[in-house]
Amino acid sequence: MNYLFPIIAACLVPVATALLGWFIHHLAASTFFNRILPARQQALAQQIGAFAGQQLSFSTIKSKLTDPDKIKNIIPLVEAHLDTFLREKLPKAMPVLSMFIGDSIVNQIKSHLVAELDTLFPVMINQYLDNVEKDLNIEKMITDKIAGISAEQLQQISRQMLGDGIAGFKLLGALTGFCCGLVALLFLIIF
Repeated sequence: MNYLFPIIAACLVPVATALLGWFIHHLAASTFFNRILPARQQALAQQIGAFAGQQLSFSTIKSKLTDPDKIKNIIPLVEAHLDTFLREKLPKAMPVLSMFIGDSIVNQIKSHLVAELDTLFPVMINQYLDNVEKDLNIEKMITDKIAGISAEQLQQISRQMLGDGIAGFKLLGALTGFCCGLVALLFLIIF
């Protein structure tokens, strides 16, 4: 019976060090999410905002919004509004005109207006976006949004994103602890 105690004790060393390794990694993950991440939230927000500002330039957004194909997709909507305006709203606002405006005149006016708007839209949109660009700071917007997230939300989002990674980190701690226990046991046996 006395010979079993050293064997059991020897087997407990790797198990105890595995539990210790898991606990240390658990403590490290907890410290990261509860203390380090909230304390560094402002710096993190600034770095993410700066990165997003570099990656997402306003000129890229502007080129997407002023793409001629995108503008041409607006034309049918404008044409439908013009048709409603010329056939219904204008005669109600100016009843005298309804005596002179028929379908052919409405279609002519509409086609000329649509052609004019087709050339006017890109200019209008460009000018509008130039004005927006002066007031829009993508880096600051993203920084403010991230900095405005509560510490609890930031922790929750981080834990959701890193869920499997956290579990793997803790298992790595247990595995490392187990290996360290085996090495320590080997040294005890050898020396």
